[in-house]
Amino acid sequence: MVIGRALAFGALAVADLVLAVLILVAAVPMFGLGMIFMFPPVVRVVRWRTRLARKLNGAWLETRVRAPYLPPPPPTRPQPDGWYRYQRQLYKTPRWPDWNNRWKWMFGDPATWRDGLWMLLNPLVAGVFLLPFAVLARLLATPWHPVSPATLPAAGVAVALLAALPWLLRGYAWWNRLLLSPTATSILAGQLQRLDQARLETVDSQAAELRRIERDLHDGAQARLVAMGMTLGAVEELMDKDPAAAKALLGKVREASSAALTELRDLVRGIHPPVLAERGLGDAVRALALDSPLKARVTVDLGTRPEPPVESAAYFSISELLTNAARHGGAERVWIDISAHDGALRVTVTDDGSGGADPSRGSGLRGIERRLAAFDGVLAVSSPPGGPTTATIDLPGALDRKVPDCTVMPRWKTAVVAIGWGLGWLPLFPQGLIAMILKLAGTDRFSWFLALYLPEPWQWPLIVFNIVLGVSLYTAAIFIPIHHSRHRWMAEAAPTRLWLGR
Repeated sequence: MVIGRALAFGALAVADLVLAVLILVAAVPMFGLGMIFMFPPVVRVVRWRTRLARKLNGAWLETRVRAPYLPPPPPTRPQPDGWYRYQRQLYKTPRWPDWNNRWKWMFGDPATWRDGLWMLLNPLVAGVFLLPFAVLARLLATPWHPVSPATLPAAGVAVALLAALPWLLRGYAWWNRLLLSPTATSILAGQLQRLDQARLETVDSQAAELRRIERDLHDGAQARLVAMGMTLGAVEELMDKDPAAAKALLGKVREASSAALTELRDLVRGIHPPVLAERGLGDAVRALALDSPLKARVTVDLGTRPEPPVESAAYFSISELLTNAARHGGAERVWIDISAHDGALRVTVTDDGSGGADPSRGSGLRGIERRLAAFDGVLAVSSPPGGPTTATIDLPGALDRKVPDCTVMPRWKTAVVAIGWGLGWLPLFPQGLIAMILKLAGTDRFSWFLALYLPEPWQWPLIVFNIVLGVSLYTAAIFIPIHHSRHRWMAEAAPTRLWLGR
């Protein structure tokens, strides 16, 4: 399986070489002659190839890489007069404004150029997988040739590379993740787009909540207060004529005032429960479970208390889930678990109802999703027909997290990284790989390849040493910053930034 995957990556590297040559040829008219209309198709081809690389990286190398692209521009909207504006020009259709926005989005996305760099370098990186097979194929294809002094060392290098294929594949996975994973800019841009959409939904939800409060006040407490005023007017008229009737009406006024006070308390509890503000999420959910008709069991394991807006969102989400379980699911028992997972607040609500809950069909579940989206939270529902129903709420970053170490790298680490990037190419390519190819080809032009001037027994050891030295320098240059600040590196890694000052 490892050999098959290595061969597949090597074959794709050959195809990438052809594709890279075509891209370089297309770049001449694009940037030299101004044929910018060729840019979007070329970018789509490159993104198709890198999308395949990310897919194979997750399926074969078990290293998932997310798409790093910035959010696409929204479609152009018409003006009140029906025309579409792009800068200072007007168009009858949105075709040209959308096209201009799209190619500028592709051109200004750093991931586009990182994909291009990956396309140019991948044939060289992934071509290493074909090297041992090419050497062994040449040796096996010409068994009648006499054995030269270079044959056995070449075969040894090929066998060593075959034995190291699992580690080479791991390194190739890191290479793909280094160039094809999202940077901090693309992650923040995606989050901004989601938060912008969540802001609009939150505004709509708040407007609907205000209308509900106004309706409840108008139909509930306000109506009772008006009725109390009318009753008190009747009491004034009956006070001298019929004291007994006036006393009875006063009793009704007292009952109406108690009912109005209860409704106002319920309304306040629906806006922000006092127990939530005073005791926190755990005790507020326990009080909510006591008022529920279901037999509820609440488990709370929180080291720190979330912020009040997060607590409010979690509390009302749990309240809506309990209401759905009792009203629509026909449940009798419910289990609520509130815990912390890597800085995220996780709430799991499980009931023994009939199941069949679907967020796409229920306005209550959609309301929970809109409420959680304001905090970048998600709702996952598992509700097969017949039950049970399990709803999981995740609110990332809701609890205090340990801040990763972002201190400045020591000077010796900075020096090693600089030497690795600056000098690693010298032993790896001209004194290593190219010298090995010339040695296998049997050329008599040694140029400035040092190993080929040595006596025959010392040539192959020096070539192998140069290759190992070059790979070690590049490995140190890559992995020292990663080990120093793993979280920031994996979030922001790009070949143009080494973060030596972290």
